[in-house]
Amino acid sequence: MADVMVMKEIEATAAHLGIDLDKLDLDSIHLPPGEDFGIVSDDEDVYQGDNLELNTGFGNVIIVDNLPVVTREKFGKLETVVRKIYSQIGMIKEDGLWMPVEYDPESKSEKTLGYCFIEFNTPLEAELAKEKTNGYKLDKAHIFAVNMFDDFDRFMKVPDEWAPPEFKPYTPGENLQQWLTDEKARDQFVIRAGSDTEVLWNDARHLKPEPVYKRAFWTESFVQWSPLGTYLATVHRQGAAVWGGASTFNRLMRYAHPQVKLIDFSPGEKYLVTYSSHEPSNPRDANRVVINIFDVRTGKVMRDFKGSADDFAIGGTGGVTGVSWPVFRWAGGKEDKYFARIGKNIISVYETETFSLIDKKSLKVENVVDFSWSPMDPILALFVPELGDHPARVSLMQIPSKDELRQKNLFSVSDCKMYWQSNGDYLAVKVDRYTKTKKSTYTGFELFRIRERDIPIEVFELENKNDKIIAFAWEPKGHRFAVIHGDNPRPDISFYSMRSANNTEKVKKLITLKGKQANALFWSPTGRFIILAGLKGLNGQLEFYNVDELETMATAEHFMATDIEWDPTGRYVATAVTSVHEMENGFNIWSFNGKLLYRILKDHFFQYLWRPRPPSFLSPEKEEEIAKNLKKYSKKYEAEDQDVSMLLSEQDREKRKMLKDEWEKWVNEWKHLHELEKLEREKLRDGEASDEEEEYEAKEVEVEEILDVSEEVLSFEE
Repeated sequence: MADVMVMKEIEATAAHLGIDLDKLDLDSIHLPPGEDFGIVSDDEDVYQGDNLELNTGFGNVIIVDNLPVVTREKFGKLETVVRKIYSQIGMIKEDGLWMPVEYDPESKSEKTLGYCFIEFNTPLEAELAKEKTNGYKLDKAHIFAVNMFDDFDRFMKVPDEWAPPEFKPYTPGENLQQWLTDEKARDQFVIRAGSDTEVLWNDARHLKPEPVYKRAFWTESFVQWSPLGTYLATVHRQGAAVWGGASTFNRLMRYAHPQVKLIDFSPGEKYLVTYSSHEPSNPRDANRVVINIFDVRTGKVMRDFKGSADDFAIGGTGGVTGVSWPVFRWAGGKEDKYFARIGKNIISVYETETFSLIDKKSLKVENVVDFSWSPMDPILALFVPELGDHPARVSLMQIPSKDELRQKNLFSVSDCKMYWQSNGDYLAVKVDRYTKTKKSTYTGFELFRIRERDIPIEVFELENKNDKIIAFAWEPKGHRFAVIHGDNPRPDISFYSMRSANNTEKVKKLITLKGKQANALFWSPTGRFIILAGLKGLNGQLEFYNVDELETMATAEHFMATDIEWDPTGRYVATAVTSVHEMENGFNIWSFNGKLLYRILKDHFFQYLWRPRPPSFLSPEKEEEIAKNLKKYSKKYEAEDQDVSMLLSEQDREKRKMLKDEWEKWVNEWKHLHELEKLEREKLRDGEASDEEEEYEAKEVEVEEILDVSEEVLSFEE
């Protein structure tokens, strides 16, 4: 952009050119494209304003109280001690530590007042210093009380006299569950493509999606449904927001968290966890991590956690790359009563009534590397690897009593992964063990029956225990599981049941499917049906399988598919190709038995998410009764389907009739134009009505033309 001209320069230039500025109509002036002549546009002014960062507060300053009161002779020693404590947390600015003093008449010298001010490079470092040192015990008589300097300004603004809060009349909000009352019993989904985010109905009967709400630049990175489908969360530089409503998706609440990168809801949607990491002022330091837990409805911060990325990293990897998301894992169920995170040799379990540690202390578990909550109960499954002569072990712990329900010692363990069944009825522990030579590993399973007395454990191995385990998945709400195993490009897939005919509490094999192009398993959320999928290198091979009947319903392909999502009712499946591939971006919608219903192509396609549904209020017995009498209920829906089919047929007929009418109209218009131009054609042909010629004689004439002549002398020998 050119340098901005001051008004005197503009007036001088206008006078030189003979322009009277008082009579000039500025609205009539149009600048050439790409040239601004030093004139700042309205939009440019806004952008320049956004880039201004004014440090108008004292967010990077803390006040440390309860310091020892010392005379001038000990000033330097006390300052050295305080600086040593706080320089380990953040970078203190030059001359950023100040201890006020006063003259003491008795000692006839200056002495400190028992507090000091410390200025850090950033507000984040100041907040971290407060978090780390508030309550720090310097000695028995001096325990630090640390506050942010800005807090004093806030406290001083509190009026001296109490005033009753302003009464606000109650205004009822929108019904956030309105989408569940859809007469057609359809499900919604959200997609992100380019700069647009769009919520749509899956109208499978009409073989197309029906738009609900669309908005450009709705989020700056991704969107996420809450676990029960009530809210849609968006992420922005300033924080996160949740939206909901019947069709307009109004903003319901904001959650301030600058540079937020990740979010996570509690299972009952009561709380929202947000995460961000920030570059340190000193390159040698680790990134700073900030985690906030908000009340979803009020937007209030219930608890925050701040510290170095190393404080939140697990395993041997340090820094931000060692932080595993979600950092806090929620106990199962809708109560949202407990959440926990893993640390070095500890599991910290918090309860949401006070957002403090249970019994005010963490669980000490030496060398613990992983844990997992039951999806339905406050039960923790812990994994501790081998350490010296101590074997590895998996243990189940009841919360909040911390009683150990069951434990299993494991030997020669290389790795261990835990898989809970959706109802918390079973826990599968996949154990990779070393062979005797320690040169290779083999895999087995420890299967816990959680609901049975004393939680019996069964050791389960494949027929060929050296087979590589590619994928494992429990049947939701069921008793079966599937395993992809083998070292070949076409592995085998085996199905097993935790129930046996004679109730021997032994795993029963159902079937093994040989040589399948699959590397992922996707069970229907209602069980019974499963998709055997070949993603990534297998280019989207799909096999729709009925586990009840042990038969394949259909095979298909969605070339380059990257994602597969069942709808919450198990009726439909979405397969998608996201922008990790440059071509074929978009999604397909299939029926549960593998029939392709419709296909939508979208450039720069990023996300496809079905809207979750809350659990049914029907008891398992009532659901079973409905399933038995399904034929009786299905008559109504079959009649509706027939009506829709007839409507579609009628619409097709109307469409074909419309196209025919348009064609006939077009032909008639040209015939009419041909008739209007008849006299003009006769005039051009010397009065001959050539349009009326019907008899003619065809003659065939042959014409010979010499194209080339060449002469050649030939000699004849006698």
